[in-house]
Amino acid sequence: MAEDLMNKLIALCKRRGIVFQSSEIYGGISSCWDYGPLGAEIKRNIKDYWWKTMTQFRSDVEGLDSAILMHPKIWEASGHLEHFIDPMVECKKCHQRFKLEDVEGSNCPNCGGEFTEARQFNLMFKTHIGPVEDSSSEIWLRPETAQGIYVNFLNVLSPSRQKIPFGIAQIGKAFRNEITPGNFIFRTREFEQMEMQYFVHPKEADKWLEYWKEQRLKWYDEIGIRSGKLRMHQHGEDELAHYAVSAFDIEYEFPFGWKEVEGIHNRGDFDLTQHTEFSDKKLTYYDDETKERFIPYIIETSGGIDRTVLVTLVDAYEEEPERVVLKLHPRIAPVKAGIFPLVNRDGMPEIAMKITESMKYDFRVFFDKGGAVGRRYRRQDEAGTPYSLTVDSQTLEDETVTIRERDTMEQIRVKIDNLKVKLELLMDNYKRDKGFSVVDEKLFHEGIKQLRE
Repeated sequence: MAEDLMNKLIALCKRRGIVFQSSEIYGGISSCWDYGPLGAEIKRNIKDYWWKTMTQFRSDVEGLDSAILMHPKIWEASGHLEHFIDPMVECKKCHQRFKLEDVEGSNCPNCGGEFTEARQFNLMFKTHIGPVEDSSSEIWLRPETAQGIYVNFLNVLSPSRQKIPFGIAQIGKAFRNEITPGNFIFRTREFEQMEMQYFVHPKEADKWLEYWKEQRLKWYDEIGIRSGKLRMHQHGEDELAHYAVSAFDIEYEFPFGWKEVEGIHNRGDFDLTQHTEFSDKKLTYYDDETKERFIPYIIETSGGIDRTVLVTLVDAYEEEPERVVLKLHPRIAPVKAGIFPLVNRDGMPEIAMKITESMKYDFRVFFDKGGAVGRRYRRQDEAGTPYSLTVDSQTLEDETVTIRERDTMEQIRVKIDNLKVKLELLMDNYKRDKGFSVVDEKLFHEGIKQLRE
């Protein structure tokens, strides 16, 4: 059943322009995916909302965009050259390769063949910089975005005039040469991360770890993920990474099991200490009030954007007797409203297009006049569009249109002049499967009054 659900979701993503196999016309490339028109919007909406909640809604987090290519010594200091390695085995018969930790026994699960001895496999992609390819020009594609934050600690601290505790946030590409990628966009070789590193006094690290665990769970609730599908997993002593004092994962119950979506770690002073040693630059903080100089501890929140996209798709996917629907939260839905003329006559298409033109500066909207209106509703339901606006014969009489709510399929009539305020309230007060009943009508009328004033 899990495999069937994933196959249906992958087919929907292809059909509706959400995610495609990369280089498909050439037969594709393993574990690389392209985001289509709707997928690019979902991804952008997730990134934008994360960025706003981290850097715009807070005064203690600064933004950064560091380079993908960095000095090779960074990866020596961070421990990636020594520790970013997976033991790998290969089947002698079918030559399929596996992470050692993913197999049981000494025989291949595909063909029953015997495995080779385990050997170490470095997950980083190596390339060359400059015109000559030799050992002196070797460089790595970054396997994470965090190191770009650590080496820029002082560069951000000085001009921002921040005081500890404060954070540095970054969204960017990372690359890992995974042995066994899979499960659609869950584990890929090229992916995007949204990471925030929060610098704190060592004595307050535990307090801030608990704070960020709570904040990150709250964020997933704000983009509509059902809380019953999320859990917090604490790393045992045998799971801890070499840099971690303590670590927790936010896990989601995918069709293929509970898997990590985001890590929240107390990294201690490992990173700044290592980079101080390898660079001979003191990455310390001086407290003007206490006259104390110290190396900050770091509380890390590290989430995968591609995994978050998959979480939102899996969590939103529902099959009903007469339709397939993606119940995406309006915050991340690629299109906020579909706008339809009921029929292509009597001036209805012109009115619908006028509404589209007037609303496109506030919301991502989609005009559609092709086919029966019921089919147009279904297409938007599959695409996750939360609201559909229909111009009909009554519109010609009283300048109202119907708003159809995706989850419940309820309909109400609203004046064209009031559509913007109504949609804003609907999206702000969205509750899954609750329809229009969650909207505070007093707030609506106050909003209309302010708009007219």
